[in-house]
This record gives sequence, C-alpha cells and structure tokens, in this order.
Amino acid sequence: MGHDGPRVASLPDDSWIADIGPVDGLELVQWDLTGPPPREDIGLVVPPYLKPATLLAATAPLPALEAVQLLTAGYDGVREQLAEGVQVANAAGVHDASTAELAVALTLASLRRLPEFVLAQRRGEWLRPADLPSLADRRVLVLGYGSVGRAIARRLLPFEVELTAVASRAREGDDLVERVHGIDELPGLLPEQDVVIVVVPLTEATRTLVDMEFLARMRAGALLVNIARGPVADTGAIMRHVGRLRFALDVTDPEPLREDHPLWHAEGVLISPHTGGNTSAFRPRAVRLLREQLGRYAAGEPLANVVAPVEG
Repeated sequence: MGHDGPRVASLPDDSWIADIGPVDGLELVQWDLTGPPPREDIGLVVPPYLKPATLLAATAPLPALEAVQLLTAGYDGVREQLAEGVQVANAAGVHDASTAELAVALTLASLRRLPEFVLAQRRGEWLRPADLPSLADRRVLVLGYGSVGRAIARRLLPFEVELTAVASRAREGDDLVERVHGIDELPGLLPEQDVVIVVVPLTEATRTLVDMEFLARMRAGALLVNIARGPVADTGAIMRHVGRLRFALDVTDPEPLREDHPLWHAEGVLISPHTGGNTSAFRPRAVRLLREQLGRYAAGEPLANVVAPVEG
C-alpha cells in the first residue's frame, strides 16, 4: 500500500477522533457517510458501527480511497459497494468477549429454562421442573472456529463440557481442542451433539448452511444457538423442527422479525435482538484496534484483518 503524499482517514464522529487521539503522519476527519465526503484525499474510511453496508456507496467519489476499516466482524455486503482494489479489514477480536459471553448466556438460559422462570415469576408461580439439563457433561460443537469461536471455546471449557470445534478445513488443534474438524465432517458429528453453536461468517457457502438436512441430523432435544447471521439458518427449516429441537437465536431471517412472526411464540425458542457485540466491552477494544490499524496505515504498513481485497 505505497503512498508518497500525506494520508487522511475518516472516522464516524468526533468522539472517535477524541478517543483515538493523534496518530503520527495521519490527519483524521469526521465523516459518517451520510453526506458528501469532507475532502477528496481520504485514503481510509471507518464507517459507522451497525449501519447498512450500502452507506459505503458514498465512497465512490474518493479517488484516493485505499481501504475500509469496519467496526464489525461481519463484512457481508461490503465489497459490493466498493471500487476495485479497495481493501476491507474487519474488526476481528473487538467483539470476541461480548459475543462469546452471549453464546454462553443463551446456551445456559435455554438449557436451564430461564425464560420459563421469567414468565412464571410474572404470574407469581413457583415452578419446580424436574431433571433440567446442565451444561456440565454436554457435548458442545462450535461451528466456526475463528477468533470468536475460540473465545467461546475458552469460556465453555470451565463448564466441563465435551468440546468439538469445526472450521472450513481440518487442522491441528490448539491449547483448547486437540483437533479442529473440517466442515466436511459435520454430517457425522451433528448426531452426537447436545448443543451446536453457530458462529460462521455469512458467505455464499454458509448461506442456509443450517437447513432441513442439518437440523434433521441433530438429535431430538438438542439445542442450536445461532450468533452468526440470520441467513446462515433457514427460518422455514427451524420452524419445522420446533418442538423436536430447542433454539437460542441472537440473529434471525428476516431481521428484525415482524411483530406477528410465528418464531416469536414457537416452543423452545429463545430470541435476543442481535445484541452479540454491542456491549460496554465494544468501545475500548474498538479504540485499541483503530489506533493500531491507523498507525499501520500512516506508516505505509499492511493492515491486519484484511478480509476482502477487491481485485480488478
């Protein structure tokens, strides 16, 4: 990413500029992508968090644009909005803690039937369910063993689970698992699991990955937790397996769910409104990442976490 002249980067608002502070060799300007660019020589753009990828179409007039640094781990729909040759870096690591916390929270809440207790509390009813499943001794599969998947695994192991990790390709294990299985092994692994946690990125290969065949392979009474993206799971397939399986979903398709969608009231389905990364842990981790990335950019060094170099 060679560059002879001064470098300019845009941030969504002045609070980000204040939190990050001065970066040697880089001028920081405010731009939330909702209006015209404040200047033409912006080389790196940080779009607003949790805004539509379509906002990036506003970067089209920028002749010097070299890179986009996202504040999200997901990057679906981003490259389609950018000119050829513009790099995209995601916020890998920023959302690991928050998302992993939610994955464990949803798993525990569903297994221990916490939603039922909340409803009973409102009724003033003292429920005494028998033989609630514990997370201890459950066989848990983490589907998508990147940085978030590893963060989930790290938090699950103290619960005394039997953990299986699956990624796009098989590889040697690490300090958390003895082996990482390839996704081609998934059909044989699914029938053995009590809990399946899905944390894959949304790509053409993973769209509706969780389909009728996937769910049919899961054992009756097993729990599927989706903290990936809504379209990774086929909502129609989920509805057909309601009652046979349990579901804890931070993401849905469509999203948000309309008020009268049957998924809201489906038996054994727990829904949280896409809250995985948006917690108090986000801002300090995002600031640390941006300081590092902007420093790299100012020094002409390659960016970390490049997920979508758009080639001509």
